[in-house]
Amino acid sequence: MKTENLEKNLKHNKEVTEIYQKYNSPLRGFIAKRVPSKEDCEDILQNVFYQLSKTDFETNPIEQISGWLYSVARNQIIDRSRKHKEQELPYVINDNDEAVFLKEITETILDSDSPETEFLKSLVWKELEVALGELPPEQRSVFELTELEGFSFKEISEATDIGVNTLISRKRYAVLHLRKKLYELYEDLLSD
Repeated sequence: MKTENLEKNLKHNKEVTEIYQKYNSPLRGFIAKRVPSKEDCEDILQNVFYQLSKTDFETNPIEQISGWLYSVARNQIIDRSRKHKEQELPYVINDNDEAVFLKEITETILDSDSPETEFLKSLVWKELEVALGELPPEQRSVFELTELEGFSFKEISEATDIGVNTLISRKRYAVLHLRKKLYELYEDLLSD
């Protein structure tokens, strides 16, 4: 029994090593195009191969190993992007440079984890979700793909056959709407 387990583990390790050697470089390039930080890129790459090493090929066979690897990498990139977006609340200077949009809220939220800041965080994210829901589908889609999922305009254009300039225009309208809606929240919070 021990010999069977040892042979099974050795076979599994050999398969994982072969897959690693074949896909390490192309997968690293795929991730690097979508993740700005070299450290984050390495972390994601390690997580992908760690998940592969934990997969039992006999009970859960992977038919398309390249598709599986890229899918896991894409999910890791999206998860990391969402975590970064949760940590970094956006602030924008309005057109007249009169005030910094959500700056005070952002500083307060990032400086502590008190119940008040947790409430502010949830309020801002709820309002953002409502504002996103008010956008036309094509504007919301471009905004979410670029800001929440980290895709470039070029990647979206290639996948959808919509011109880059059109995508940029749609995102601009989305950002203007979101600025207005979140600025209203900002004004409400300051007046309270």
